[in-house]
Amino acid sequence: MQTIDTREWLLTNGLGCFASGTVADVRTRTYHGWFFAATNPPLGRKLLLSHLEASLELPEKAIALGTNIWGSGQIEPTGYQYLQSFENEPVPKWLWGEDDWHLTRQLIMPYGWHQVEGENNTDAQRLLIQYRYEGQESAILRLRILIGDRDFHHQQQGSLKLQFSQLLDQQYVCFQSINSGQFGTPWHLRWTQGEYQADPVWYWNYGLPEESKRGVGDREDLYSPGFLTVHLQPGDTVVLEAQVGLPNSHHQSLTQESFAQAVVTEQERLIHTFNQEENHEAAKSSIWYQLLKAGDQFIVYRPSIGGPTVIAGYHWFNDWGRDTLIALPGLALVTKRFDIAKGLLRTFGRYCQHGLIPNAFPDLGGEPFYNSIDAALWWIETLGLYLEATQDWQFLAEQFPTVQKIHKAFVGGTRYHIHVDAIDGLVTWDAPSVALTWMDAVINGTPITPRRGKPVEINALWYSALCWLSQWAERLSHRDGDNSSRFANQAQRYSQQAERVKASLQKFWNPQLGYLYDLIQLDDRRDAQIRPNAVLALSLHHCAFSQHQGRQVLDLATTDLLTPYGLRSLSPKDAEYVGIYEGSPLKRDRAYHQGTVWSWLIGPYIRAWQRFYPETPLPFDWQPMLDHFQHSAGLGSISEIFDGDPPHTARGAIAQAWSVAEVIRHIR
Repeated sequence: MQTIDTREWLLTNGLGCFASGTVADVRTRTYHGWFFAATNPPLGRKLLLSHLEASLELPEKAIALGTNIWGSGQIEPTGYQYLQSFENEPVPKWLWGEDDWHLTRQLIMPYGWHQVEGENNTDAQRLLIQYRYEGQESAILRLRILIGDRDFHHQQQGSLKLQFSQLLDQQYVCFQSINSGQFGTPWHLRWTQGEYQADPVWYWNYGLPEESKRGVGDREDLYSPGFLTVHLQPGDTVVLEAQVGLPNSHHQSLTQESFAQAVVTEQERLIHTFNQEENHEAAKSSIWYQLLKAGDQFIVYRPSIGGPTVIAGYHWFNDWGRDTLIALPGLALVTKRFDIAKGLLRTFGRYCQHGLIPNAFPDLGGEPFYNSIDAALWWIETLGLYLEATQDWQFLAEQFPTVQKIHKAFVGGTRYHIHVDAIDGLVTWDAPSVALTWMDAVINGTPITPRRGKPVEINALWYSALCWLSQWAERLSHRDGDNSSRFANQAQRYSQQAERVKASLQKFWNPQLGYLYDLIQLDDRRDAQIRPNAVLALSLHHCAFSQHQGRQVLDLATTDLLTPYGLRSLSPKDAEYVGIYEGSPLKRDRAYHQGTVWSWLIGPYIRAWQRFYPETPLPFDWQPMLDHFQHSAGLGSISEIFDGDPPHTARGAIAQAWSVAEVIRHIR
């Protein structure tokens, strides 16, 4: 029997809407479906169209092309056995067939950002589907529609309280759920040819084996309102479109040509976005172009803030401040998307409160979350990289008051008892039930990796921030005649403060290990665990550590932390090391930062290596990471994490923004 290929594909549209599934066309996750609409872009994601269950009727046989795993473990039908090929470029394309027939299917999710900028218009969210039949005789294609209306994190359970209305017109049908008297999201499906027949029925107890592995809900019921019957001659196509909202007179024509044009339009948008104009075909076939395309999937428009943001990962992440700022150089500076970078930085600056930058953006009318000690420091670091790349000193003048607000809050004290220690000038914090650094797993109010006190990378960021502030104040002193002396005095004070912090950072040096302590605890004890935060401290634009120290840190990190897919979050020699990330949410959270490999950390490692070993080749081979990118897990993207233990199985989200961004930043 042919193996079921559960590698995954992903489509996005610049608004938070997405489609995803497997090569074998079987749903293995709650997050698999053809049309997850963002009802409050880029959030409020709801499954509307799960899939179309296809069967092909030839004169002497009927072939079920779908593949379903049921809660009982049974696999039926087994359409994957007819699957001859799958391609992911330029759009997902399946080919099923035997000697006397072939059926292809393609999916594309047209880009929606340009249609909604400045307004919250979900009508721009749509999916196009095309089937093409080749054979020796005519055939009948039956497409049973499987739908839902549920949050993308949760499975749908059929009940008397959940009903679906449908309104049929010529070549389209409108759907809307009614759940306990509450109306759901209206949407419609239209097609180029075929006859629709209402035939409402529930399909019970789909199994979701990936969710079983994750120790969460793993059963789903889907509703079928009816099916479409299409009579096909060899060479015929049928095109369908799923779209949020009700049909209107402004509909684009739906034809084979319009589907092909949608594919071309998306390719041209990407080519233009990344200035790959010189040789279109060569660009589209290159790994570099594929990486740029992968990075583009994370950049979305958020109407509630009137600007761009970054989805941290697919399938289940929203937009997160820290992740966005770390990913920004790779996604927007290396790619010269300076307008995106500027928009992101401006938005974050606008939401600065109490000297903190949001770790999560608000929904419409909501309040931001400020549960991060480092987002504000990453904002300064990333602002510095933007200014170095663009020389946009007018933007510096615009943002410098926010820079000063952050500095004042850290020095004077802000939320979570974040403040600068008056004795050594280092940043410390004390809030027992939260995790404010990137190692942020918390179980029942208890951080798994408690880092209260003075974390090493936080203070390295603080030092780099002070260096930036000194440079910027000095520059502004030459630019602003009325305030030149004030800026000059500030530059001197920032410089003096930076020198003091540089000296105090030597408290983190562990001469016995030749490594940096990960944390100076509140009672001044040192945490000597070997973690990648020491490498982070070496990788920033301004670094306070000597070449001798940097080389020793990198030598040990290379031995204990480096893998082909990034850095381990803890040395395998540590008693608390967990080498496999699997099981229930509780078990996975306990492993998340206790040895699990994080692929984004390969970027800081490379930057540190190039600083301290500039003449020595990297002790790292890109090929395993690129093989993963092209052929494993989420096809055409890079996973969030990997097991610490060989063979370093990919885990977590199948597509992670900072994972892709750091490869873009350094692969060339």
